[in-house]
Amino acid sequence: MIHTSVVTNDLKIMTDVPMDRLTGEDVKWFWVDFDVPSEEESALLKSHFNFHHLAIEDCFHLLQRPKLDYYDGYVFFVLHTLNTETLSSEEVDIFIGHSFIVTFHSLPSPHIETVRQRKMMDETTLTKGVMHIFYLIMDKIVDEYFPIMYKTEDALDQLDNQPNNKNFIEELFEIRSRLTSLRRSIFPMRELLYRILNSERLDITKDERVYFMDIDDHLLRLSEMIESNREITVDMRESYMSLNSNRMNSIMKTLTVITSVFIPLTFIAGVYGMNFQYMPELTWRWGYFGVLGFMVGVGFAMSLWLWFKGWFK
Repeated sequence: MIHTSVVTNDLKIMTDVPMDRLTGEDVKWFWVDFDVPSEEESALLKSHFNFHHLAIEDCFHLLQRPKLDYYDGYVFFVLHTLNTETLSSEEVDIFIGHSFIVTFHSLPSPHIETVRQRKMMDETTLTKGVMHIFYLIMDKIVDEYFPIMYKTEDALDQLDNQPNNKNFIEELFEIRSRLTSLRRSIFPMRELLYRILNSERLDITKDERVYFMDIDDHLLRLSEMIESNREITVDMRESYMSLNSNRMNSIMKTLTVITSVFIPLTFIAGVYGMNFQYMPELTWRWGYFGVLGFMVGVGFAMSLWLWFKGWFK
C-alpha cells in the first residue's frame, strides 16, 4: 500500500493524492510512504522517482546496517527498529530531497503510522517540512527502545532477587541476548546520528540540529544503560558461579568427612569379613562385640580429630 501526503504552499494538507499530483506547482513538499508495498508498487521507486539502483537494492536487501548515503538531489537513510515482541531488527529506508520524503518498509511500521496519522496534522510539522518529518520518525523509533530497555532491566532486577532459581543461568543468558539485540541496533544508530550532526552536505538548520542532538542524547543514555546492564549480568554470573562453587566445596567437605570416618571402619570390617579358618578372633566368645566396640572407638577418634582440625566449621 502507498500513502501519499501533500502540503501545499498555503500549508494545507492533502492525503492519498495521485502520484502525478505530487509535482504540482502549488505543492510545497510531499511525503510518500511505501507501506508493505507489492512488487508493482515497489517498482515506482525506479520508474517514478528514478532513485539510484544501489539505494533501491538496499531497500530489498533487508537488515542493512543503519547508514547514510549521498546521491544527486537526495539523501538515503537506513534506520533500524526493534520488534517489541521478538526483539528482531526491522528496517526502515528513507529518501529525503529538498521538497520530498519517501519512506519504504517491507513490514508494518507503527512508528511511521503514528507520525503519519498524528504529527502530520500539526502546524509546526507543515511549516518545517521534510527534515522535521525525518526527525519525528527517528525520534519515535528511538523512543520505542526505552520500553524494551526498561522491561529488560525489570527482568534483570527480578532475576537478581532470585539467586536460587533453578533456571537462573538460562534466564540470565536470555536477558544478555536481549541486551545484545539492543546493542546491535542502538550503537549503529548512534554512529548514524554522529554523521548527521557532523555532515556539511545535509540541509539541516540550527534549530533542526537541536532536535537531532536530543535524539543523540537519548541514544547515549540507552548505550550507557546497555553497557551497565551487561556488566551487571557478568557480575551476577560470576556471583552465581562463586556461590555454586562454595556450595559444592561444602558438600565435598561433608562427603570427605564421612568418607574419612568410614574408611578405617571399612578396612576393619573387610579384614574380619575374609573368614579364614585360622583367624583367632573368630573363635573368641566376645570377638564380635569387641570388634564393634573398637570400630566405634576408631570412628569417635576420627571424628574428634577432624573436629580439632576445623573440618566441622
